[in-house]
Amino acid sequence: MLPEAGSPQDWLRHARSDLALAEGGGPQYVLLETLCFHAQQAVEKSIKAVLVHHGIAFPKVHSIERLIDLLPSHIARPDDLIGSAQLTAYATVFRYPGDFEDVTSAGYHEAVRLARSVVCWAESVVALQNH
Repeated sequence: MLPEAGSPQDWLRHARSDLALAEGGGPQYVLLETLCFHAQQAVEKSIKAVLVHHGIAFPKVHSIERLIDLLPSHIARPDDLIGSAQLTAYATVFRYPGDFEDVTSAGYHEAVRLARSVVCWAESVVALQNH
């Protein structure tokens, strides 16, 4: 059974899907920038799940830092959540062809690590506050 559309669980379902795409690698022609975009999307949707859970409206933005700033003050902000703000560039600068250096393997692995951590954080925040 699917969660209710727009519910925190639905946002987390979409975050997990983006995380799976980011982790999956893909055929040789898939760009690391594209995989990092999905890592960014996993983080963005995870934070939005927590915001929805708390009834907080948010703008349609890709800025992770801006979304973090909307979180209630009593919500813990682990280092990986704060560090994930660097992934915003994958939804903006790196998303389209441009004059920038290619994403390195190390940069890709760090993006996926941060995304995994934030998805787990969001799942725990939503689960803990459901009880």
